Amino acid sequence: MFEPVIAPSASLLGLLQRGRGDGQLHALAADRAEALAALEECVTSDPRSDWQVENRSLYYARLYMELEAPLSGLEQHLHDPADVFDQDEGRTGLALAVLGHLAAYGRRDALDLLRGYTAVGTNWAWALDELALRDDDRSLLSLAPAVLARFPEDERGEAELRAAIRSAYEPRPWRLWAAQHPRVAAASEQSPFDLWQRQLNRSGVTPGWSAADVFAWADQAEPGSEGGPFDSGAVARRAAAAARCLAAVVRPQDRDAVLDAALVGAPGARIAALRYLADQQDPSAPALIEAAAADIDERVVTAALELVGRMRGPEVLGHARRWADPDSGGADSALGEAAVQLLADTGEPCDGPLVVAALRRWLSVRGVSGAGIGTLVDGVGRLAAVHAVPALRHIYGEAASSELRGRAARALAVTDPHFARGIAVECLWDCEETTRELAARHVTTTGDVRVLERLRRLAADPAEEAEVHAAVRGRLTSRDRT
Repeated sequence: MFEPVIAPSASLLGLLQRGRGDGQLHALAADRAEALAALEECVTSDPRSDWQVENRSLYYARLYMELEAPLSGLEQHLHDPADVFDQDEGRTGLALAVLGHLAAYGRRDALDLLRGYTAVGTNWAWALDELALRDDDRSLLSLAPAVLARFPEDERGEAELRAAIRSAYEPRPWRLWAAQHPRVAAASEQSPFDLWQRQLNRSGVTPGWSAADVFAWADQAEPGSEGGPFDSGAVARRAAAAARCLAAVVRPQDRDAVLDAALVGAPGARIAALRYLADQQDPSAPALIEAAAADIDERVVTAALELVGRMRGPEVLGHARRWADPDSGGADSALGEAAVQLLADTGEPCDGPLVVAALRRWLSVRGVSGAGIGTLVDGVGRLAAVHAVPALRHIYGEAASSELRGRAARALAVTDPHFARGIAVECLWDCEETTRELAARHVTTTGDVRVLERLRRLAADPAEEAEVHAAVRGRLTSRDRT
């Protein structure tokens, strides 16, 4: 799947793609045709890089309701010929989720679209899950013939039917169908046994019960791994399992062998030994991990950097400060970056300047992206590092990820004295429920007429999350509205 193309943050499309509160506010004030085009673009071309950690469906559904937008564009998208060839559920998932919310808001046309797509669409299972939450029993029962026709009445078809029932997010339709269709009843009864059988029949060679056996096993190729013993993913998986085995079999007299494996062992054995020592909080682990981080084998280096984040304790923090210290020249190294991530997670207030400097350096080199920036954002918030406010505001405005923007908002809530009267107001319209909850708890309710009106609308919206309802109602009933 290609990375989505995100428009500039100052544009209407860019705001809507990011799910920012200002996106809704700007869309309601913009030319209606322009707003509808931008909204439809977002829903039919999912702007999220990871739909499992970012929310957009309720945000877009609310805007569809506010604009009284037609659903012709969504219908065309769902029934496009590409639906036959593109099996990726991400192509239609956001549109189906938006239709689900619209159906809950009473849009009959959304309900009809979901029913029609369930009968003929490739991503029918997602549509059925949406209907399971909103449709009546009679309509769900009428869909059974179309869905069951997808599964031939042979051994393969019955296995696929059992898999579909097992993976259904909402079991309600299948339970209704089981009462009238013997195939569904039989598949529903057999489905749990398929999983147990797979678990009981797992094959594979297991290590012997000594440290030497475990180290030898850690460097064997996984059955079926394409890259054999050089497959970095296979090596990491087996080394992690081997480290757990070591915790059960290592005896005091094995210590020298473990230290030797951690220093000069083969990749699998070395990673397993390093991980075991890190998990045991062994005092030799930091020095051995530092040596592994400078190795020529990329698999060993990657594992060593990941292990930095697993270590805990005052002595480890001392090593991390040394690795991350700009004066030592290590701040720009991979080990220095891993160390500052550890300081962001578990460091003390005195580590705030190092974490802020790392965040600024990250932004100048990588921009508002990358897997590690979220940890740094959380860290400056946890350490209440007020000097990070400009960087956090930049991340809040530019981040394409609504999950990262929410983390920036949480950090600003404890570092920015102007948060309650500024960004918190916009956050009441944000696409993430955790961000809306944060805003409801912090926003100043005097001085901006939009705030109380928005809080009342959130409190009255049945689609809103319970945590947001609790925060909003707490503010509305509080006597202290400052």
